[in-house]
Amino acid sequence: MKLEIVRMVLGPLQNNVYLLADQETAEAVIIDPSFEPKRQQEEITRRGWKLTQIWLTHGHFDHYVGTTALHKAFKPAPLIGMHPQAFAWSNEQKNIVNFGMPIDPVPQVDIPFTQGQRLAVCASGEPKVIEVREVPGHNPGSVLFYCEALKVAFTGDAIFRESIGRTDFPGGDYSLLLKSIREQVLTLPDETTLLPGHGPESSVAHEKRFNPYLA
Repeated sequence: MKLEIVRMVLGPLQNNVYLLADQETAEAVIIDPSFEPKRQQEEITRRGWKLTQIWLTHGHFDHYVGTTALHKAFKPAPLIGMHPQAFAWSNEQKNIVNFGMPIDPVPQVDIPFTQGQRLAVCASGEPKVIEVREVPGHNPGSVLFYCEALKVAFTGDAIFRESIGRTDFPGGDYSLLLKSIREQVLTLPDETTLLPGHGPESSVAHEKRFNPYLA
């Protein structure tokens, strides 16, 4: 197994969309498919990869808006992974219209995420190199994906470089988010690279030292 990460910055909110692929099997996962799903599809195809899974960190529309289009674009349809609370919350936001366009809801969840769950990039289900960690507070059912082999964590909107996710939206809880970060992010090895849903990457060591919200 040889894993590769590709970052795409897309849409009006400059979302980070991540492709995580096994170069040996050419199977790929997409994390938080945001706006411009056609560009995401073209990038996957250009690299000769097969999209087999879609993983969603949380239920805010800008992180899942491309899910339905990508789910339809690939055959067989990729499996969708999301925390049940995030899926339920996102479906409660009825008739969402943002940026002048309707937002298709997440169509289904094939892989319900839970704390400590182990995931595989390959459809065969092995090896399980990704750990799911629950980080609620920014949004109900938020999760991050930690890959020890690559020393990276895909953190969604839980934490950013020297900042944290907003908690003034519906479903936000400032105290809970800080608790989640301290228990699930800062307990990762210091050298872990943090790959957030927006903005530049960081590291656990950097956030311990410089994040003003965690002082």
